[in-house]
Amino acid sequence: HDGHNCLDTDECMFNNGGCQHLCFNTLGSYECRCKAGFFLSDNQHTCIHHSEDGMNCMNKDHGCAHICREAPKGGVACECRPGFELARNQRDCILTCNHGNGGCQHTCEDADDGPICGCHPKYTVHSDGKTCLEKEEAVAEISESNATAGGDVDKRVKRRLIMETCAVNNGGCDRTCKDTSTGVHCSCPVGFTLQFDGKTCKDIDECQASNGGCDHFCKNTVGSFDCSCKKGFKLLTDEKSCQDIDECSFERTCDHTCINHPGSFECSCNKGYTLYGFTHCGDINECSINNGGCQQTCVNTLGDYECQCHSSHKLHWNRKDCVEIEGSLPDDISPKVLLSCIKSDGSDRCILNCPSEVHLISGMQVAYTLTCGSSSHLKKKQQNTNESTCLDTSTIKTSVTFKFNEGKCSLKKTEMFREGLQQIIPDNHNSVMESFYYVNLKCSSGKKILGAVSRPTTATEMFITVDFELETNQKEVTDTCDLSCARKRTEKRLRKTIRTLRKAINREQFHVRLSGMDHEVAEKSPRLSNPQEFCGMGQMRVDNRCASCSVGTYYDGEQELCVLCPNGTYQDEEGQITCEPCPSPQNPGNQKLAGARDISECGGQCSLGEYSSDGFKPCLPCPFGTYQPEAGRTFCFPCGGGLTTKYSSALMFQDCETKVQCSPGHFYNTTTHRCIRCTVGTYQPEFGQNYCISCPGNTTTDFDGSTNITQCKNRHCGGELGDFTGYVESPNYPGNYPANIECTWTINPPPKRRILIVVPEIFLPIEDECGDYLVMRKSSSSNSVTTYETCQTYERPIAFTSRSKKLWIQFKSNEGNSAKGFQVPYVTYDEDYQELIEDIVRDGRLYASENHQEILKDKKLIKALFDVLAHPQNYFKYTAQESREMFPRSFIRLLRSKVSRFLRPYK
Repeated sequence: HDGHNCLDTDECMFNNGGCQHLCFNTLGSYECRCKAGFFLSDNQHTCIHHSEDGMNCMNKDHGCAHICREAPKGGVACECRPGFELARNQRDCILTCNHGNGGCQHTCEDADDGPICGCHPKYTVHSDGKTCLEKEEAVAEISESNATAGGDVDKRVKRRLIMETCAVNNGGCDRTCKDTSTGVHCSCPVGFTLQFDGKTCKDIDECQASNGGCDHFCKNTVGSFDCSCKKGFKLLTDEKSCQDIDECSFERTCDHTCINHPGSFECSCNKGYTLYGFTHCGDINECSINNGGCQQTCVNTLGDYECQCHSSHKLHWNRKDCVEIEGSLPDDISPKVLLSCIKSDGSDRCILNCPSEVHLISGMQVAYTLTCGSSSHLKKKQQNTNESTCLDTSTIKTSVTFKFNEGKCSLKKTEMFREGLQQIIPDNHNSVMESFYYVNLKCSSGKKILGAVSRPTTATEMFITVDFELETNQKEVTDTCDLSCARKRTEKRLRKTIRTLRKAINREQFHVRLSGMDHEVAEKSPRLSNPQEFCGMGQMRVDNRCASCSVGTYYDGEQELCVLCPNGTYQDEEGQITCEPCPSPQNPGNQKLAGARDISECGGQCSLGEYSSDGFKPCLPCPFGTYQPEAGRTFCFPCGGGLTTKYSSALMFQDCETKVQCSPGHFYNTTTHRCIRCTVGTYQPEFGQNYCISCPGNTTTDFDGSTNITQCKNRHCGGELGDFTGYVESPNYPGNYPANIECTWTINPPPKRRILIVVPEIFLPIEDECGDYLVMRKSSSSNSVTTYETCQTYERPIAFTSRSKKLWIQFKSNEGNSAKGFQVPYVTYDEDYQELIEDIVRDGRLYASENHQEILKDKKLIKALFDVLAHPQNYFKYTAQESREMFPRSFIRLLRSKVSRFLRPYK
C-alpha cells in the first residue's frame, strides 16, 4: 500500500495451495501439513496414512524439524523444505536467503547460523535485525542554513533532488525507477498502469475489456490474466481460444459406437446390447424380459435371441409363436439351398440359389460372410434325443477353402447365363445339381502380394471358404445299401460337386442367386485402385467413409446406392443386400409402403391387445385375464394365478388386477400373490411387473432389490500393465465401482527403469471414513515403503515418482457409498533421468495453472509425454511445430528450463 515494499502472498487462499490436508502460509512461501495419523509424501502436497505402530516417522519424537523420511534400512533421515538447509545435528533446519529473502527487508547474506540482513545506503538495520530505518544524519546538514528566501528555495530543491533518487527507497516508485535531470521517473510493467501520483502501479483487469479475448472464462491475476474453458473443451496454444475435446478420438472411450458432441460425448451400443457404466456395452438377456415374448422356449445369444418350439410344433412367421405341425414332414421335402453346375463351351459354370433365410455379415474393407438356409444344430434343438442321434448320423458337413494369389471380394449384381441353367437336367452327365440345408460362404483377403520396388502393391491374396451341410437321401437306403452305404454315396457325390465348383471359381464362373437376382462373389483380377476406396458388402461411401445401409433398405450393387425395401418386403438389419418377403396373410390387409424396417410393419397384422389364428386380420380382442403387448400374435398371455384384467384387449401385465402393487425392485409372484425382491444380478425399474431383468453382459448388482440398470456393475479389475506404459482402472469405470471389491496390481518395470505415475483425478466417497481407499507401496506388506495413499475425492491432478523400484497397488471398497473411481496411467523411464523427472513433478508451477492441470487430464497429451519418456528417441517424431500446437507456451518454457539445467553439465 505504501508503493515501496513487497507484501507476502498467501498461497493458501487459492485451492488450499494444492495441499491435500492443511495449508500454512509462510513469509514468501507456504507449506502443507497433514492431520494426525498421516505424514507428508515426497511431492510435499499429498498425505500418506499409516496406522502401524513402530514407524519412526510416525513417532512424534523423531526429531526432524521439517520432513521425516524412513530410511531403507530403518531409522529416519531428516530433510528440509526448499529455502532451508539441514543443520549439523542432521535434525534442525536453518533458514537461508532463498526462502522469503531470509526475512530481510533489504539485503540478505547466508551465514553458518542463518541469514544476516543488511540495508541499502542511507538506511540502517532495525533492532529486530530484519527491517531497515532511514538514517536521520542523511538530512541533518540540509536544514542548517536558512539565510535568505532564495537560499531556502535552493535548499528545498536540493533536498528534494537528493531525496528523490532511485538509490533511496527506489525513488518512491512501485516498480521501475529511472533517474533523470528533473528527478526520478517511475514506470510500470506490462499488465499495470501508472496512477496519477506518478509513482503507484495499479493492476489492469484485462477481463473487463472483451472478456480479455477469452472464448469462455477469464480470471484476472496480478499483472496478467488467465483464460480457461468449460468442461469438455480445451485451451488452444494461443491460451485464449477453446476447442471441443473429441473424446471419440481417445482409446477405449466407448465399447461400440462413440458420438462426439460439443463439450461432451455419447456412447451407443449395437443391436442386442445395452449401455452400462456410461461407456460399456453388455449383451441384453431378452429372455429375462417376459421370456422374450416367446410362447414356448427362449434361447439367449450374444447380441440376439431366438424362440424355439417343442418337437410337435414349428415356429410361426412372427418368430415367437409356435404352431402345431399337422402330420409329419415328408421325407422328400426340398432343402432350401440348391447348387447347380453345367459344362458349357468347355468350362464349368455354377450358381448357388438362396431363395430364403439369407443373412449377410460385412467384414472389414471388402470381406463378407453369406449364410443360406438353417444349420442342423438348430434342428437338433427341436428333436428328442433319439431323433438327434439319427440326425447326426445322416447329416454330412464339409468345408472347403479356395485360395487365389490375387483378387478382391465383391458381391455385386451381374447378368447371368440363365438360358444355360434352364437347360440343366438332373441326369445329364455334363451337369451337377446338389441340394443343401445350409451353406456358409466367407470371402476374405489375406496378406498383400508384394510388387516390384518401383511400383506399388496392387493386389492381395483372397480366400473363399464354403461350409456345406446336407443330409443323406433316405430314399437311397435299401435292403442292399444301409444308411452308412447311402452316406458314402452322398459323400462321393459331394466330392465331385466340390471339384466342379473349384473349376468354376477358378474361371470366375461362380455366382450366387439372392431373391432372384444373380451376384458375382469375387473379382479374381481387380482393377488398379486404392484398397481403402472399397467398402464392405452392404455399405456405401459417404463423405469419404463407409456407411452401412440402414434398416428398411438394402444395398443395390448396380446403382451403388442404398435402396428402400419395396412394398411387401422388410429388412430389420443394417448392411444387407436383399429384403425379406412379408408373410402372406390369409386375408391380406393394407401392406405398408416401401421401407418396412420390421416384420410388424408389413401391415394387415393384429394390433396390440389382439390375436388371431395366423396373426393377421380379422382379429379378436384378448379376453379378460389375458394381455398381449405385441402385434401380429396368435395368442394372448394369461395373467396367471386366477387374476383378471380391468378390461378386454389388455396390453400388459400391469393391466392385470393384482392383489398388491409391487414397487420398482420387485416382481409380482402370481402363485403366492406377493411382491418378491429382485435377486442379485437383476433389476426392475417399473411398478407392477411380473419379472426382473437380468443385468447385461458380465455385470451384476451389489445387492438385491435393484431398480435401475445403472446398479449393474462389472466387477472386473481394469487395466493394462506393460513394461513401458500402462494404466490401472477401478472396476466399471467410468461408472460407479461395485461394493466389497478388492483389486491388486503389480508394476514390475524392466531393469534400470523407474515408475512415473499421474493421477488425473480420483473419486472416492469422503463420507465413508476411509472405507474405500487406493494405496501404492513397495509390496503387500503394510510396513513397506508407501508412495501414495488416499481415501477421498481429488479432482486436482498430481504426478509423482515411485519411492520403490516396483509398485504394489491395491484398491478396496466397502459396502457403503460408491463413486466413479479412477483411471491412473503410468510410464517407466530410464533411471538416469531420475533427477530431472523428480525436479519436474515436484515443481508447484506444474499444478499452479489450470491450463497445466488440464494437460495432466488430457489423454492425448499424456500419451505423447509418456511416449517420449518411455522411448526418448521418439522425441524426434514430434516436430517443433507439433509441440507448440500441443502444449501451451508456459508449459514448454517450464520443461525447457528443467531440461536445460539438467543437461548443463554435459554442454
